Amino acid sequence: MTERLSTTTPRGTAGTAAGDRPPPARFAYDRHTWMEIAYLLANFPASLLGFVYVVTMLSIGVGLTVTVIGFPLLAAGLMGARQLGRLERARARALLGVRVDEPSRLPMRGGGGFFPRLWMALKDPVGWRTVLYDFIRLPWGILTFVVTLTSLFVLWPVLPFIARGLANADRAMVRGLLSPSDELERRIAELESDRGIVVDTAAADLRRIERDLHDGAQARLVNLAMGLGLAKEKLLEDPDAAAAMVDEAHGEVKLALQELRDLARGIHPAVLTDRGLDAALSSVASRCTVPVRVTVDLSERPAAAIEGIAYFTVSELLQNVSKHSRANSASVEVWRSSDRLLIQVGDDGRGGARLDGGTGMKGLADRLTSVDGLFVVDSPEGGPTTVTAELPWRDRTDADTDATVRASGAARRR
Repeated sequence: MTERLSTTTPRGTAGTAAGDRPPPARFAYDRHTWMEIAYLLANFPASLLGFVYVVTMLSIGVGLTVTVIGFPLLAAGLMGARQLGRLERARARALLGVRVDEPSRLPMRGGGGFFPRLWMALKDPVGWRTVLYDFIRLPWGILTFVVTLTSLFVLWPVLPFIARGLANADRAMVRGLLSPSDELERRIAELESDRGIVVDTAAADLRRIERDLHDGAQARLVNLAMGLGLAKEKLLEDPDAAAAMVDEAHGEVKLALQELRDLARGIHPAVLTDRGLDAALSSVASRCTVPVRVTVDLSERPAAAIEGIAYFTVSELLQNVSKHSRANSASVEVWRSSDRLLIQVGDDGRGGARLDGGTGMKGLADRLTSVDGLFVVDSPEGGPTTVTAELPWRDRTDADTDATVRASGAARRR
C-alpha cells in the first residue's frame, strides 16, 4: 500500500479533461444537444447584460478617474465583473459540461491599507479578462441566438451539428478568457492552503507547549514554593523537619529543570543547533526501542528551518516505529539530490501504516507540504515499511550561523 501526498500535483485543470467532451453530434436530438441549444439561445440575454454592465462600468469609472471616486468605482466595477464571470462559468458548467476552476479570491482583508488593496483590485487580471469576455460577446450572442432560432425551424435536421460547432466556440472562449491563470492561480491556491496549515500547526505546537508547562514544570514549581514556605515556618521550631522539606524541594527543583530541558529539546534540541542533523538524528535513534542504523550524507548543512523540519520528521517516524511497528530493526538515510533534501526511514515491522491511521503521519505530511515538500508512505500489510520525505534544499544563511553561535554560547553558559 503506497500513499502519496505531494504539493507538485496540480489541484485542478481548466476544463481539458476527457469528461468535458460531450458525445459526438448526431441527427437525433439527445440531452446534450438540447442543453447546447438552450445555452446558445441564452447567449443573447446573457451577453446583452454583460455588455451593458461593462460599457456602463468603464464609461463611468474611466470618466471619473479625474476625480477621487473614479478609481474606487472602477475597482468596484472589476469586482462586479468577477461575479459576472462566475455566473458564466456556472452556466457553461451546467449546460456545456465545461469544468473550469474558480479563480482565487483577492486577499482584500489582509493588511496594507486602502491604497494597496485598491491597486490590487485595479490590476486584477481575472476581472479584466472578464471585461474583455463580456465586451466581445454581444455580436457573438446575437449571431448564435439568430442562427439557433432560425435553424430550429429551417435547418432542424442538421441543427445538432450546427449547435455543436457553435457550442465548441463558446467552450473555447470560456476556457480561454474565464479560466484562471493555470499555474499562477493553482500556486496561489496552494500557498493559501499551506499558509492555513502552517498557522494551524503553529497553534497546535503552542497549545502543546502551554499544556506541558502547565502540567509539568509549573505544577512542580508551585509545589516547590509551597514546600519552601512550610520549611521557612518550621525552620526555628523544627530544624530537622525543615531540612527534610528543603531536601525534598531540592529534588523538585531537579525534576523541574529536567522537564524544562526536555521541553526545550522538544522545541529545538541543542545538539541539532550545535552539531547538525547527523549528531541529532543519532541521538534520536539511540532512544528508539529497536536498533536504528543512521546514515547522513551531507557535505553542508541546510537552512535552519529545513533542518528542523527534517529532524522532527525523523523523530516522529522513529516514535511510530517504537510504538506501532513491532520491528526488529530500522534505518534512517538522509542525503541531498540536486535542490532537494531526501529522507528515508524504513523498518522491518508489520506494515500497514497509512496517512489516516492516527499515527501522526497526516500531520507530518501537512508540515512538509507547507514548505513544498513531498511525503510518500509505502507500507504493505506484513511489512516492510518505507517512508520517503523530500524537502526543498535551502542554503544556510548568515543569520542561521549567527543563531547557532549564540545558542552554543548560551548552552555553554548554562
